[in-house]
Amino acid sequence: MPRAELTVTVPEGIWIGDVSRRFAADTFRVLTAFADEETGVGLLELDEGGDPDAIRDAMTAHETIRGVTTLYDGDEDVLLQFETADPVLLLPLRESGVPLEFPFEIRDGAATWTLRAPSERLGALRDQFSAFGIDFTLERIGDERYERDAPLTERQRDVLATAVAVGYYETPRDATLTDVADELGIAKSTCSETLHRAEAAVITEFAERADLLAD
Repeated sequence: MPRAELTVTVPEGIWIGDVSRRFAADTFRVLTAFADEETGVGLLELDEGGDPDAIRDAMTAHETIRGVTTLYDGDEDVLLQFETADPVLLLPLRESGVPLEFPFEIRDGAATWTLRAPSERLGALRDQFSAFGIDFTLERIGDERYERDAPLTERQRDVLATAVAVGYYETPRDATLTDVADELGIAKSTCSETLHRAEAAVITEFAERADLLAD
């Protein structure tokens, strides 16, 4: 099944595009979201290294936001639940029947999406983007049948390489997970998840090549 990586430009007037462009140095991490024709609800993670209070105020003030609730406010990140009256960004996915992988990130009005769907559904998504006036760039597309030959995404390679470089895998360790995340400029939770997926891919690939897996 094809796997596509897109950069989606969030249209003007959509709250997450407007707010993320205002706070262009911050990363907006959408952990989950769903939408019907009139309402969208989701969870948003913000790094404490930015200005989450100002972002929260900007979200609340946006005309398309119905509500913002703080679910967690920790030392390294903030978790918000939001409800919007204009879930345009998610509607092309719903209309084309294409599932979106979470979490995904938005920075300075651009969303990075990973999708897995049959070619005809990806074509339908392209048509829906056009219908909703949403611009996108196809960064990469491949077939999962061949992913074993290159099991890591570019992002996973970067995170794994950084972890090795800073001494995360030394014994004893010279760096913590927080150190790796700081080096990459990402949240600790995102670093942990990406690193875990990279480790799983590498270990599984090695086990298969070494014939360690039971039939």
